[in-house]
Amino acid sequence: MNHKETIAISIPTGIGAEIGGFAGDGGKIARKFAKYFNVLTHPNVVNGGILSAITDDILYLEGYFFDEFFSGNIVINPLDKYEENIIGVIFDASIPKNILNVHINTISAMKEVKGLNIPFFETTDEPVGVEFFIKNNLSTGTIKNENAILRAAKKLIEKGANAIAIVCYFNEDADDINYEQGIGIDPIGGIEAVISHLIAKEFFVPTAHAPAFSSIDICETVCNSKVSSENISSTYLPCILDGLSKAPLINNKNRFYLKNSDIKALIVPYNALGSPAVIGAYNSGIKILTVKNKTFGSIGCYDMGLNDIIEYEDYDSLLSALLKG
Repeated sequence: MNHKETIAISIPTGIGAEIGGFAGDGGKIARKFAKYFNVLTHPNVVNGGILSAITDDILYLEGYFFDEFFSGNIVINPLDKYEENIIGVIFDASIPKNILNVHINTISAMKEVKGLNIPFFETTDEPVGVEFFIKNNLSTGTIKNENAILRAAKKLIEKGANAIAIVCYFNEDADDINYEQGIGIDPIGGIEAVISHLIAKEFFVPTAHAPAFSSIDICETVCNSKVSSENISSTYLPCILDGLSKAPLINNKNRFYLKNSDIKALIVPYNALGSPAVIGAYNSGIKILTVKNKTFGSIGCYDMGLNDIIEYEDYDSLLSALLKG
């Protein structure tokens, strides 16, 4: 890892953040900060369907691990420059054959073009059964068959995978007019976090989720730029394969590691301060900086009783302040 200081950028999933609440539209922010710092962030900030904003200076940490890290419960192990994770892919048994074939071709393309190490995949032995919905301005959902996911993940890890990509079938229409216009809440972001948390908690390996839908049509009309990356491909798998290939390992104290006190600052939207990561960072004395990035959240400094938190008008002014020390 390089000698730059490390900062963290959190834009919580499924709460309609004006910047970063859509399809990789937080990636440009992460990349701007990564010119000057190592940036610790979570998948939805940089995931954009067929595109990924990930760079060698961005550490891609699943949301459950992000919270655990700032709570002081785990350390993370950034990979060396030429290291790469071994990715195993889980496919939901519900995915129709024609859709599955597109995703298998995607894996092959990522191996051929980028040389990613994706030697095997497993199909769940039973349908996963994903349902998603928005409740109280929060994207969430349920999984009917968690054990099917865990059994498939266990097989992949036993084969040698140290990172897990999972593709579940969303057999109902996820279209949301407000989201498509760049003003709403990602209808599937919340359940995607539930799915990845499940594997992270059980196996402590980097993990990320991509959805599969019944249609593989590419959008032929001009859409809002915030969701455009989701409309130029028939699969959302490439971005998570990119991210997982270089994602930090977890809790290996026999190699170089970062602990939460190594983070210079945690950057979050000004009214989304209720996460375990924020609370853990505050309790650990880590500087918390907020940005006027509107969300459907409602928990600010006053609500949390947090003192000494500085609020910035935008990410550019915050970056300038960080660079001045």
